[in-house]
Amino acid sequence: MSTDVFVTAGDIPWQDLGDGVRRKILGYNDAMMMVRVEFEAGAIGAQHRHPHVQCAVVEKGAFDVTIDGRTRRLNTGDGYMVPSNVLHGVVAVEPGVLLDIFTPIREDFLDGPVAYAAAADATQS
Repeated sequence: MSTDVFVTAGDIPWQDLGDGVRRKILGYNDAMMMVRVEFEAGAIGAQHRHPHVQCAVVEKGAFDVTIDGRTRRLNTGDGYMVPSNVLHGVVAVEPGVLLDIFTPIREDFLDGPVAYAAAADATQS
């Protein structure tokens, strides 16, 4: 299972996740997945954990990112890495965009929108 090797973002629809958050699944193969997530100012990606390793780059904006109880303000061009099963979440300080990479792929994302504002300490999202 995989998408084409080239990504044309304009051809991929946004998925509305509610509460000021939407995403595009840009591409995936059996090993990894790339997802663009857009946040309105004040939108929250609730703290959660999942078995996937995740890294992200702040494409635009500013976010307070909390990983394993540590919080840092990250701005355009900054990034972070989340080990498997570590509690993490974000708050958009201003409108912004994150580019998330997951390994292995988030198969749950392929089944439809998974709310980023899910209950704290959720096992998937």
